[in-house]
Amino acid sequence: MPSGRTHDRITLWTLPLVGGLTLIATQSSTLTLIICSGYLFGGLMFGPDLDIHSVQFKRWGWFRWIWIPYRGSIKHRSPLSHSPVTGTALRIVYLLTWVGLVSFITLALMNELWQLGWTWGDIAGFLGRSLQQRRVEWLMLVLGLELGALSHYIADGALSTYKRFKTKGWKALQPPPLRPTRKPASKRRTSSKASLTPKRRSKP
Repeated sequence: MPSGRTHDRITLWTLPLVGGLTLIATQSSTLTLIICSGYLFGGLMFGPDLDIHSVQFKRWGWFRWIWIPYRGSIKHRSPLSHSPVTGTALRIVYLLTWVGLVSFITLALMNELWQLGWTWGDIAGFLGRSLQQRRVEWLMLVLGLELGALSHYIADGALSTYKRFKTKGWKALQPPPLRPTRKPASKRRTSSKASLTPKRRSKP
């Protein structure tokens, strides 16, 4: 598989292409900036290799400890981490769980220290309104994260295909041969019984 540095170079080299296509499609510099930010973050810090002690894991610095449970519960290159949409969605849910927990604790401490009179419903409503009011921007950010992870999947798949092609030639690109289908057990029993039953001779 490509090294972490190789994935970083791919992310940085393809960033102008992602930014140019996004600007043409959206005609918005704000949305382009959001998608490019998500693409960089997804490719450099939020990629599939967070399931191992990788470069992406180390870049979290003091906050890398939040990914230790993630690493311990998911095997490297598992479909839960190295598959389109599913891998990014799971990492987003995992990170939002930590962010939501820290946000609730922080706002609750502020409420107790300064006697702001907030209830848990007020705190949840504040977080919910902030997400709803900027839902387009959040969707663009999620799209950028998925594109950053997608570059990782494509690089891994391309290198694996190249290695197979280098060792096996064109046979590596051919689909595996189909296995002969077996008859159902009931039919096999019927045919075996029929073969054991002696045939009756017709009378002349």
